[in-house]
Order: sequence, then structure tokens, then C-alpha cells
Amino acid sequence: MNLVRIRALAKKEFLQILRDPRSLILSLAIPVLLLVLFGYALTLDVDNVPMVIWDQDNSQTAKHFILDFHNSRYFKIIGYYDTYQDLVWKIDTGEAMIAMVLPKDFSRYLGSGQPAPAQFLIDGSDSNTATIARGYISSVIANYNQHFFAHAVAGVTIVNPQPVSFKPRPWFNPNFESMIFIVPGLIVVIIMTIAALLTSLTVAREWERGTMEQLVATPVRPNELVVGKFLPYFCIGLFDLILSVIMAKFVFSVPVQGSVALLFALSSLFLCGALMMGILISIISRNQLLASQFAILATFMPTVLLSGFRYPIWNMPAAVQAVTYLVPARYFIVIVRGIYLKGVGIRDLWQQALFLALFAAAMIFLAIRKFKKKVA
Repeated sequence: MNLVRIRALAKKEFLQILRDPRSLILSLAIPVLLLVLFGYALTLDVDNVPMVIWDQDNSQTAKHFILDFHNSRYFKIIGYYDTYQDLVWKIDTGEAMIAMVLPKDFSRYLGSGQPAPAQFLIDGSDSNTATIARGYISSVIANYNQHFFAHAVAGVTIVNPQPVSFKPRPWFNPNFESMIFIVPGLIVVIIMTIAALLTSLTVAREWERGTMEQLVATPVRPNELVVGKFLPYFCIGLFDLILSVIMAKFVFSVPVQGSVALLFALSSLFLCGALMMGILISIISRNQLLASQFAILATFMPTVLLSGFRYPIWNMPAAVQAVTYLVPARYFIVIVRGIYLKGVGIRDLWQQALFLALFAAAMIFLAIRKFKKKVA
């Protein structure tokens, strides 16, 4: 090896990197972003599990029992309700993961020495988190039984104390199968990443091949050019969606519990936004390599890390939770899992659908506005 030539090549490579500030920023930003997300935001510990409560007994004894959950760092009580319909709605919309139901005679059971039933409805769609949450419930109840049963509660001496009877009832995924949770989320990752990555190369490819000058010389308007490039990839995206749904059912045994028509309608809305986002990236970058890198950075990483695909959003720090509101996949993953696992309809998903519509409209507007029929 000739050290002189190696030094000259290394110097040339450093100069090229310094002369391309966009690639330099990407090369520095990606490791920093990964370290921050994995090291700070995406902890595997499960804390602050959102819980709703229906206390039918409404006694001091029941309040003592609920207080143990309130004081635990593993649970976050977000509301008290008076009907099963309210509890079901909170779980269906994803606002709560656990619903506690205390029967009317909860305190009487404890006072008479009988096992006191307490029902816990658990959203089992996220099998790993649900399993951990169920263990936390058992731990809190065991602690309550150990510390409070040997004493008088609210001035009532307990005779022949019996433990609280813990009756978990997992919903949507009773066997806690991880595949049922992962496959619908993978559909979101596939659509978002593939759609944006494919279209991110379209306009940039024209500039690199020198054919954009020919298009600029034609009477085609910017909006016509954008839509013309959009339609073929929209068909490809729909094919990918159909293929994913078929594989989910026949390969992974994960059927759609809700409306297939609603799934495809809202998926098309998300697909429009993702495709137009890729076209916007292609228009801005004018370079295929840079466009593909930026598309992966802007779609794959946020979708996997900040959408709730693998890590619960409510378990992230408040600052990171605020950032997730800007990630379109956050809303689409609620839609897909809601239709797939819970069978919910547009009444429970209209807020997510509204954001996807705004996302698609914004991407279409920016892509058309940003494209100019100019060579330089």
C-alpha cells in the first residue's frame, strides 16, 4: 500500500463531504437522533399505564383500594365513569389500556371476610405491554392484601380476612399473541416507508438523467406533472395494501375484525399523503441518493420509533409525546389496529381520519407549490 496515495484519497473524500453540507448533516444527525431516541425516549419499562375506573361501591374501603393504584408509578388514572359503555369507549379509542370495575358490594365482601371481586378489563392488542400491566395489577393487589387486611379499614374490623379476588379479562387478544399486535403495525410501516421511498426518486431521477428539461419545455402544468407521477405509484401502493391484508389473514392468521371498506378508504387517504410527501422530497432534493436517504429518515424512523408501533406513546417523556403528534403514522396505526383488532368504526376514528386528510391535503399543496418549471 502506498501511504501517499491513501492520504490523498482520504483528503479528497473529506473535501467532498465538507462540500456537501446536506450529506454531512445527515451523517451527523442520524447517530445523534438514534442515541437520543433509544437511550432516552424509548425505554422498555412500562410506566403510567392509563387506567379508567368504575367504582360502583363508592365506599371508603373501595377508595383505599383505588388509592394503591393511584400511588403506584405503574398506573395513571385518567378518569372515573359510571357505565361499561364509557369504559369500552376509552379502551376502543386507545385512551385507556385498563379499566377497573369494583362491584357494588365490594366493601361488604371485605367486611364479612369473603373474597372481594375486582374486575380488570385489559386491552390485549399490545400483548407484551398487556402482560406486563397484568403483572403490575397482581403486584399492587398483593401489596394491598398484605398491608391492609390485618387492620381495620375505615373503622371496620375485618374478621377472617380474604384477599381481593383479581379477575383479569383481556380483550381483543386474549392469548396475548404478539403476531396479532405486530402485523397490523407492520402494514403501517410498509405503506409509509415504501410509498415515500418510491416517489422520492421520481422527480430527482428526471433531473439526474437530464429529461426534466424536456418536460419543462412542454405545456404540462406543475399540478398535472405531480398528479401524473402520483397515480402509478398510488396503484402500486394499493396493490401492496391488498397483498399485506391477504398475507395477514392467510399467512399470519390475523383477520380484519372491522370494516374492510373503511380500512381501504382510510388507508388510501394515508397513502395519498405518504406518496405526496415522497414527491415533495424528490422535488426539493433533485438528487436520488439524497432523496432516498431523507425519505428513510423522515418516514421509516418516525414510523417505527414514534408512532406507537413498538413502544407505547404514553410511556414516553412528555416532550417526546409532543413530537409524536407530528408523525402521521401515529394516527394511522390507531386506525389500522382499531379496525383490525377491535372492529371499531368511523365514529371512534374520525379524529385520526381528519388528521390524515389534513396531512394529505398539506402534502399535495406543498408538492404542487414547490415544483417550478424552471431549469435552474
